[in-house]
Amino acid sequence: MTSTLLSAIPRELDVGTRRSAAIAQFISTARQLIGDPSQASREDLEAVARHLETLGRQATLFPEEDFPVDQEHPAVVYRLSEEADGGFALYLSAALPGKSVLPHDHTTWAIISGVQGVERNVFYRRDKTADPARDALTPERTVDVGLGNSVILGPDDVHTIELQGHQTGLHLHFYGRGLDHMPARVVFESRAGGSYRTFGPPAGIRHARITPQDLKAALADGQEIALLDVRDAGVYARSHLLFAVSAPRWRLPLDIDRLVPRRNTRIVVIDGDESQAHDGAHQLIRLGWTNVSVLAGGTEAWAAAGLEVFSGTNVPSKAFGEVIEHEKQTPWITSEELERLVRQGDNIAVVDSRTPEEFAAFSLPFAHSVPGAELVYRIAEIAPDPETLVVVNCAGRTRSIVGAQTLIDAGIPNRVVSLRNGTMDWLLTGRTLAHGRQTPLPEPSAGHLAGARAQADAVAHRAGVRRIDAATLQRWQESARQQQRTLYLFDIRTRAEYEAGHLEGWRWAPGGQLVQATDEYAATRGARIVLADWDGVRALTTGAWLAQLGWDVSVHAPATHGPGAARVTGPEPVRVLVPDSPAPLIAPAQAAALQQSGAAVLIDIDSRAAYEKRHPAGARFVAPGRLSEFIPTLPAQASVVLISADGILAHSVASGLLRSAKPAQPLLALRGGTRGWIAAELPTDSGGDGVVTGDDDQSYSPYLQKDLALRNAGFVEYLEWELGLVAQLEREGHTGIALID
Repeated sequence: MTSTLLSAIPRELDVGTRRSAAIAQFISTARQLIGDPSQASREDLEAVARHLETLGRQATLFPEEDFPVDQEHPAVVYRLSEEADGGFALYLSAALPGKSVLPHDHTTWAIISGVQGVERNVFYRRDKTADPARDALTPERTVDVGLGNSVILGPDDVHTIELQGHQTGLHLHFYGRGLDHMPARVVFESRAGGSYRTFGPPAGIRHARITPQDLKAALADGQEIALLDVRDAGVYARSHLLFAVSAPRWRLPLDIDRLVPRRNTRIVVIDGDESQAHDGAHQLIRLGWTNVSVLAGGTEAWAAAGLEVFSGTNVPSKAFGEVIEHEKQTPWITSEELERLVRQGDNIAVVDSRTPEEFAAFSLPFAHSVPGAELVYRIAEIAPDPETLVVVNCAGRTRSIVGAQTLIDAGIPNRVVSLRNGTMDWLLTGRTLAHGRQTPLPEPSAGHLAGARAQADAVAHRAGVRRIDAATLQRWQESARQQQRTLYLFDIRTRAEYEAGHLEGWRWAPGGQLVQATDEYAATRGARIVLADWDGVRALTTGAWLAQLGWDVSVHAPATHGPGAARVTGPEPVRVLVPDSPAPLIAPAQAAALQQSGAAVLIDIDSRAAYEKRHPAGARFVAPGRLSEFIPTLPAQASVVLISADGILAHSVASGLLRSAKPAQPLLALRGGTRGWIAAELPTDSGGDGVVTGDDDQSYSPYLQKDLALRNAGFVEYLEWELGLVAQLEREGHTGIALID
């Protein structure tokens, strides 16, 4: 690293982003100079030390408030960077004056350089004594490390550290292996030597912290930012920040590449009380994300600071629906009125704007399945008579409101209303639903398609949605590859259309769901979103709503012929990152035999709802975030077999647990998961008797309640929650929502 490179980092960026860029430059330089960290020469280390000194001189990148120490925690080690295998690990050691560490070694090379304060390093010669359990130490030299200088240690060097003066110390420690990859290092009982023992890494290695007040300001500074809540999804749903995305720590290897595709995105990791966030931050760093900090005190501290805390899921989108109805006065009708109109045989068309899968689970007996993004595209086929009343419904409120307002904003000639409170109200008022229905999506005629295009174009134009050409898209893709700006590429057509042929690298996100659950697809606030515009209607309709939600949205019409028209078929590929050595797999038949003999315990970790429908007989269900407390309660001699739907999540989680928790029991993953078990025709069961962790794994809909009184109470609570979101948004302040006239 050179000072020239450091000065090239834009000063207008926040300090965390500038710090991560400087650290990334340093690590890149160190990697080039050293190559294999196990083969580093003294000459290589001396060259790297000069660069570490340069990094340390940028003291403004390491403010004390980001790396706090106090009387309760007088010395804290903060992780700045670490590769997945533990190599090239960089830490900031922060300590109050007077910090002193007994003589110890590292079993790898180390370089220490100063940022603030003076750290005195005393080096010792280590000699054997007549007692094989005791060695003698003799001080040989002393090096005071402060701003602008450094010291290099070899794997066998023994030294002590003592902070001099009255200033809080901040020192960069760079190692060939991470602190939790040094199992054989020793510490002596005194400066004279004596007995010695191996010791582990510092308890609770932390990561740079950001206060609630600073995070609140960061959310409004215009730079990209992703808030990731790493608790299990059900725990997250009980209390979280408005723009925090549910990203359970154990799912990060499966989800993070799609949620936050740019590796240097500014990420703030959040939990309830800062007890889990640092483990989540460590996981992200090992996976390759570099600009990671932790919300100090978690959601509890955010609330204590007087800032707004939300419950529920997909809150930004659901709150958006409430804002639409509140500001635009979206018209609605009640269940009673709808039933009366249907019974009278009035000219009416009811369209359900949920997904086809949700529609098949339950629907109004007379409704058509038309997902939200399809409404403008297909409504003229369902209600060609302008005198037909169009009623839009969903399971609750959001997609009813958004769907109805979509048609109203598009200017269709029909009168349009939403069904107030959706099928929840239909059931609350004593009516029944149909199950297992499917209705075909009609293809628009040429005349109707032309009209729909004009309607969608007008709305998108008013919302500020741009059309971009292939050259612009290529520039933006290159910017994303260069880690300069996040770019999400979404194809919002139906599943069948997407799988029949889509552009390579474009994700499938059915338009209605992209608006309804934006946080499940895009975690980076301030990123670009580009939608593939295949028909001139659906992408524009979806883009208009996303733009009003505060996103930077454009549409791109794919080429119809030539090199740029190449298509990829099949479902969206999902890349699973593999930071840990793979856990052993076990075939279903072997697992069943072990279980039958009492030598194995089966634990499903995927979805409680799916578990209750069908699971391997005798299995229990545990939310992944609770495994580390549940597994130690099991017999030490029994193998623990983790299960998920297809085995992928279970294998990833088992691999991570073997590295981090190191359970006493043998830990395996079921090959092929529940599907493999069923395919092997092994016994299954249903029901919730084996559920250990309640609804920690995800937030569950009242529709799943079998007790009608509990279901109806859940409906009422949910509807009151949705109605209260407008007031919560007013207290939240800046949300980015801006509705068109």
